[in-house]
Amino acid sequence: MTKTMRIPDWRWQALWWHHFFLLWSTINGQTRYSIPEELERGSVVGNLAKDLGLGLSEIFDRKLRVASEAGKQYFSVDAGKGELLVNDRIDREALCGQSASCVIPLQVVLENPLNLHRIEVEIKDINDNSPEFNTRELSLKIAESAAVGTRFVLESAEDADVGSNSVKSFMLIKNECFALKMKEVEEGKMVPELVLEKPLDREKKAFHQLLLTALDGGNPVRSGTSQITVTVLDNNDNFPVFDKNKYQVSLEENTVKDTFVIKITATDADEGPNGEVEFSFGSRTPDAVLSVFEINSVTGEIFLRAALDYEKTTSYKIEVTAKDKGSPEMESHCRVQIDVVDVNDNSPEIVLTSESQPVREDAPSGSVVALLNARDLDSGNNSKVTLQLPKGSPFTLKPSFSNNYALVTSGALDRESVSQYDIEVTATDSGSPPLSSKKMIPVSITDVNDNPPVFSQRSYNVYLKENGVPGSILYSVSASDLDFGENAKVSYSILDSRVQDVSVSSYVYINSDNGSIYSMHSFDYEKLKVFQIQVQAKDQGSPSLSSNATVHVFILDQNDNAPAVIYPSSAALGSLSHQRMPRSAKAGHLVTKVTAVDADSGHNAWISYKLAEATDASLFTVNRYTGEVRTKRAVSEQDDSSQRLLIEVRDDGEPVQSATVAVSILLEDALHEPILDLRQKASEPSKKTGRITLYLILSLASVSVLSLLTFLILAVKCIRSSRSSGSCCTRRSDCDDYKNPNRNLQIQLNTDGPIKYVEVLGGDMLSQSQSFRSCMSPMSEYSDFTLIKPSSTTDFKEVISVLDASLPDSTWTFESQQVS
Repeated sequence: MTKTMRIPDWRWQALWWHHFFLLWSTINGQTRYSIPEELERGSVVGNLAKDLGLGLSEIFDRKLRVASEAGKQYFSVDAGKGELLVNDRIDREALCGQSASCVIPLQVVLENPLNLHRIEVEIKDINDNSPEFNTRELSLKIAESAAVGTRFVLESAEDADVGSNSVKSFMLIKNECFALKMKEVEEGKMVPELVLEKPLDREKKAFHQLLLTALDGGNPVRSGTSQITVTVLDNNDNFPVFDKNKYQVSLEENTVKDTFVIKITATDADEGPNGEVEFSFGSRTPDAVLSVFEINSVTGEIFLRAALDYEKTTSYKIEVTAKDKGSPEMESHCRVQIDVVDVNDNSPEIVLTSESQPVREDAPSGSVVALLNARDLDSGNNSKVTLQLPKGSPFTLKPSFSNNYALVTSGALDRESVSQYDIEVTATDSGSPPLSSKKMIPVSITDVNDNPPVFSQRSYNVYLKENGVPGSILYSVSASDLDFGENAKVSYSILDSRVQDVSVSSYVYINSDNGSIYSMHSFDYEKLKVFQIQVQAKDQGSPSLSSNATVHVFILDQNDNAPAVIYPSSAALGSLSHQRMPRSAKAGHLVTKVTAVDADSGHNAWISYKLAEATDASLFTVNRYTGEVRTKRAVSEQDDSSQRLLIEVRDDGEPVQSATVAVSILLEDALHEPILDLRQKASEPSKKTGRITLYLILSLASVSVLSLLTFLILAVKCIRSSRSSGSCCTRRSDCDDYKNPNRNLQIQLNTDGPIKYVEVLGGDMLSQSQSFRSCMSPMSEYSDFTLIKPSSTTDFKEVISVLDASLPDSTWTFESQQVS
């Protein structure tokens, strides 16, 4: 009959009869699943998407993934169903050893926005390991004089399983001398003892063969056996006795090799060899202990022979045997517990749970950038880790749970100032001395269209010669944008405006890519002197931003108009001018005066006169600046009665433009001078002379009154004058009787060169304007006043009709121009 001994106070628990059992629950905001070990790959752990409240589409969109804190990826996610699956073989004994609880923590990472969930998978033990004895064959030597009831400690079996699947009972095959008892040694652990029930008689039976069987509590039950051979010896009736049944000592894990640990003491009451005691580690001592510790067999001193590591083993429990040298040998046993004290020898580690995500520069404070975990392999205060960021960083760490942190924004970001941050995270433990480690986390800042294009100048001045080639480039504007990519791409356009009631796009166009402005046609200074262009630079962002700049285009005058003769009237009309003079004329006699105008401006409008050809060049001279034709000497009887002069009129431009006028002079005897010197009046004028004088007086009076009124009005309007520049400008204020406040009047006195003239401009620069020009020659001995329209240099019939009735004495020109 087989006798079975069971461990008291242990209860059998219900076993799993199906392949796996699934249970999940949420505790403190964490989701927990329970599964048995050794599940097949692809087995379903639970519906992760449902339990976290996620839709199936969010699994793809938010890139759900599972990270294991254990290092190896035992689980994966079925993206199509949202289920958590077993990814690899799970051996509870390899993961957790003899620990009663075996939990694998998982981190579920979601992006857009970045979020972290913690779940736990509890690994339940199944009965997949049989009890095992360290020694399959055990040899015991017992003296034949051993008393009935003497106990002999046997080797206990070990089972890698835990709980109900661990070792529950032992059986000893039936024999006539021995029985099996159980003994509790520590912490509820039971070891079998062999009890002598009948006296031994070596002469009858010197050897006894026993079979010890260990049974676990699994279903089906697993077992392991050990063969025990008992050798009956002659008398040695005293056992070695330890001074303690249990020795306990603590060692710091950084203790150096060959350090003395503890001394074990045992005595034997026998004498001689029977009383000499030798110490050794028990026969069941594992190699992991034998490689770290050694014992002096004579003194019982235990020494450290290898380095300790608290993170691998926190405590060593060693069985020490004291054996005498008697025959038969007598031995006793004691237990030595060596506890390893943790030392702060491991630096904290920073693990990125998720890679850092690019952050928009307009991201609000608190936006999650990355998820990280801090851990330290030490224990106690040595494992408490704090994280720090550099001062002044626009980021901060937000703790979540179990040393997990979220790296979030804490301030405003500006990609134009800093486009990427290399954030140095420092982890420091609480050990003494504290250890630390650092990790660099790169964070890139993505651009937002928050900067409009900026022109290199707020306004540009462009000077363009008239009569340019259509399609030629006028100017190139440029604008830059501090943003990046599409937000920094700038396109150019011209805002619609009017120039002389015509759209500015009719005059110019712009290259939208490089900002080059081109002319649509050539410009005429005499028609258009200045205009402005509003250029807009717009980026390609969403929404797009823009800025404007003004381009002022000034047309420069070119000498493209030849002087036009306006007097003598016949010469102005293209025919030969006939003049008469008496033969009694003296030297310096004024014969006639040639008057010409030039539609150009500035130096291009300065006119000089020259006698090109003459019948008798010694008789006549032409004033270079006034155009007055006078005699150089007195007329003699030998001079021809018909004299022909060709007078050339030239401007001061480059190249020079010129015109000629032909004058025929008839010398007559006893001819009264048709020219009345205003300073000397004839006492007896003829009828014709009186009529001319009357016309001259009326003409001069009208012009004088008009000039006086004009200058009085301008004097009243003038608000600024400058004697040094010879100009003054007045702008009309907003008056009730003046309907257009944008108009202005400008008077400019030009004193350059030999010809002096006053130019009066009225009206807006880009609207219809009116100008009046008065020209005076300081070298003229006389004065005259002429009203002309320089915009039409050929239509002078009305002017000539007035000049026919009077001879000009000087150059005074009043010019009215209407530009439309």
